[in-house]
Amino acid sequence: MKPQVLIAGAGPVGLTLAIEFARYGVPLRIVDKAPTRTDKSKAVAVWSRSLELFERAGIADELVAAGVKVQAAKISDGAETIAHIGFDGLDTRYSFVLMIPQSETERILEEELAKLGVTVERGVELKGFSDNGTSVEAFVARPDGSSETICANWLVGCDGAHSTVRHTLGKEFRGNSVATDFLLADIKLPGVIAHDELMMWWHRDGVVAFFPLPGDRMRLIASTGPSTNHAVEPTLAEVQAIIDSRGPGGLTATDPVWIARFKINERKVDDYRSGRVFVAGDAAHVHSPAGGQGMNTGMQDAFNLAWKLALVCDDVCADRLLDTYSVERSPVAAEVIASAGHLTRVAMMKNEYAQAIRNFVASHVLGLHAVQNVARETLSELSVAYPHSPLNGPHASGLGGPKPGHRLAPADTDPVSGREPKLAIFSDETPPDLVAEFPDLLEEKTRPSVQAGGIFLVRPDGYVAMTAKDGDWNAVRAYLHNFRRIGTA
Repeated sequence: MKPQVLIAGAGPVGLTLAIEFARYGVPLRIVDKAPTRTDKSKAVAVWSRSLELFERAGIADELVAAGVKVQAAKISDGAETIAHIGFDGLDTRYSFVLMIPQSETERILEEELAKLGVTVERGVELKGFSDNGTSVEAFVARPDGSSETICANWLVGCDGAHSTVRHTLGKEFRGNSVATDFLLADIKLPGVIAHDELMMWWHRDGVVAFFPLPGDRMRLIASTGPSTNHAVEPTLAEVQAIIDSRGPGGLTATDPVWIARFKINERKVDDYRSGRVFVAGDAAHVHSPAGGQGMNTGMQDAFNLAWKLALVCDDVCADRLLDTYSVERSPVAAEVIASAGHLTRVAMMKNEYAQAIRNFVASHVLGLHAVQNVARETLSELSVAYPHSPLNGPHASGLGGPKPGHRLAPADTDPVSGREPKLAIFSDETPPDLVAEFPDLLEEKTRPSVQAGGIFLVRPDGYVAMTAKDGDWNAVRAYLHNFRRIGTA
């Protein structure tokens, strides 16, 4: 069968996208030039919003079982605690950050994809493509030296920061690089480091952070000074010296499984779509690892694009719907770049007086309850919203609950999403003729958390599309007609 979609790149973003397409019954192929899955931990944080979205696909429990639940984040100057932000107040079943090596995340996702009947084609490298307006011809090379032209209706580049898809499209990767080198190490670190907190030390010589991992391991990230020659491999002795000078003392690093240097780039493309070709994840945006937002932002790109492209592939909506992918997701990446970059620069302050002022201000501001709420909502990505989306329909005045473009928090009884990219309607009683009129677009659900007397129309990714007062079915019908016709409200 001719694939509707070809995905280039089988990291967490590509695998998430492939799972969603497979769930929705969209024929696809997914290729990756690497011969095997990564064996490195790489991105290790999966935040609450991502877990909520994986729950809709029935994968969240398996991810949680393979990781470590971290309940708080702590910032210290070495002598005193500057801030302590707990995640237990989050309005979600996943009131924690899940620390899990990327190698495990990819394993779980790839195994789930295989259950859905799709196999990752490894060692297959995308060399180029052409978009003729009605389909995309992609040219790939195989490990045995042979080549193939894959014809698909759509192409999605999930092929990382050095994306072939982005380069072929000629999209400018606007931004800059941080002029400081960083080091990461996955080690064992017995001692006083808590295994249920993210910990960061703002030291006068630089920042060092510790992230718990499964198997009693720790991920260490530290700044190491101005950019130098990355050909010089870091050593365990260098890691230990950083721990001794910046950590709490009395800690000995052992059993390293990965030590590497890296640079921070802060870049993104302006538009995630070009005709029948899209970019997602690191192919579209890269930023500081501060806050652990990168992989999550990319996977949420995939959740956003998948249901829209599935509706277009099924001829339910016009392809103008696909323009909303970039409109919605680009501002989210811009905000992540800005906030993660700001946190990185604040943590790396060198001037002694500036550090003292920073610590004083941060300890007071981050101690405020309202500020802590904002911080945990931002880190968990539960605050991600699309308030200016062209898909946002009307909001009934005086009706409680989230407005269009905002997340509808899953209730304890919320069922796993089905295999069709339909909009869910929550109301006291939905007229059967309305569901019958839009059988390919609408599914009725009941949910105790939705305010009685109101109608909530919710997108497949859990964001509110529109609201109406009880009985105002004409408003719902008008929205659905418009959504189906042009893909924009």
